[in-house]
Amino acid sequence: MDRNPSPPSSEAEEEGDAVGNTVYSKHWLFSILTRLIEVISPEKTEPAADPEGVQTELDEEMENDICKVWDMSMDEDVALFLQEFNAPDIFMGVFAKSKCPRLTEICVGILGNMACFQDICMSISKDESLGQVLLQRLCDSDSPTLLETSRLLLTCLSQPEVANVWVERIRENPSVYDCVCFIMSSSTNVELLVKVGEVVDKLFDLDEELMLNWIKNGTCRSVGPSVDDSPEELPDFKIVPCILEAAKQVRSDNPEGLDVYMHILQLLTTVDEGIQAIVHAPDGGKETWTLLYDLACHELCQPDDPPIIVQEQKTVLASILSVLSAMFASQTEQEYTKMRKNMPLIGSLIRILQYMEGCGKRSVDKSKESEEQETGKADLNEEDFHLKILKDICCELLSNMLQELTKENTLEGLHQGHLNEQTCSCAFQNLLPLYFTSVESFLEVLREADQTLADNLEKRFPSLKVHT
Repeated sequence: MDRNPSPPSSEAEEEGDAVGNTVYSKHWLFSILTRLIEVISPEKTEPAADPEGVQTELDEEMENDICKVWDMSMDEDVALFLQEFNAPDIFMGVFAKSKCPRLTEICVGILGNMACFQDICMSISKDESLGQVLLQRLCDSDSPTLLETSRLLLTCLSQPEVANVWVERIRENPSVYDCVCFIMSSSTNVELLVKVGEVVDKLFDLDEELMLNWIKNGTCRSVGPSVDDSPEELPDFKIVPCILEAAKQVRSDNPEGLDVYMHILQLLTTVDEGIQAIVHAPDGGKETWTLLYDLACHELCQPDDPPIIVQEQKTVLASILSVLSAMFASQTEQEYTKMRKNMPLIGSLIRILQYMEGCGKRSVDKSKESEEQETGKADLNEEDFHLKILKDICCELLSNMLQELTKENTLEGLHQGHLNEQTCSCAFQNLLPLYFTSVESFLEVLREADQTLADNLEKRFPSLKVHT
């Protein structure tokens, strides 16, 4: 079935049979839980069963009913009722005995809905046996089950009261690393890749130690995805290639997913070990640079886009440029960072700054219009904060690249149209006075390539002329 049926709409017939303030029947829910126990009971052999008597497929009626419970579990009263009648323990039995992927998916999905409520989430999270079994679901071969498991984990990791419980549990469970890397490197399911990426992003954001462990990881393990529950040796996974493979899969179909994976890369660069993992990869970081360069120069914030696009793309641009900046600063001897190949990147950096100036003017106008609207002000301030982060990252990378330009690079930039009076003025306006040394160095090179342009820029920025 492609979607969950709607919950039953008939009111509970007997007085006192309603679940909380809902119209759902306690008796009906209890009967479904009872049938669920029967489904996984080996004593009763159904037609769609394996030789051991365990069902491999759900009959249509049972699937419809359990899907109704899945939808109903979004209601807190229903979730509390399921908790009271030990539904998580029943689901544990399903995970242990069921050979039916659809049933496992639904049960994990119900737990995911239940975990949206704080008290239930704390109860689920503190159950060590259930926690370990749920982590084992990450080694499942069924994509829908993996998706629901990832949603459940993300829900728990997003609740501060229990996040540390899951971080510690994952840190102590090496198979999680292998299973997550396996998904990122091999899955073509974009929805699953995005959700797994969100889990990894949240984990790295919550715990630097876990991130460092995953960066250093790479030994073969004996636990992995297997359809027959037998251990399967996985490849020697490295975190960076897996992230890149997932990013390539989601880049065209899911902008939010691309944002997630670029932020994971950015988090890696917050520690020296992460930067080294990127630039000391077997290809010297070329694959990472090529992907990010292509995104910055040919896909995001393009010349035919309206300036306001920088507002929409500010977070993914900040992540991409942050990683490029870290790589450029640490690995300038690599061929891919040579300036003769990167003039288009300088052009893209300046274009982003130009677009931000346009957004800045709009922000001023918007501020005047919404002066009386406090909520509007708060949103605007948050937007300005993220734009400032993007500007700071953009200026740092641009200043470092300008210092590396030779006369030949500059002539090429002038010829290609990346450098002219307008773009150089925008760059100087944003870089001064913080990056004065970089601007001054570039101006000396520019004077050799185009004396007239250098003189015009000196006139527009008198502080430069004083020091020459």
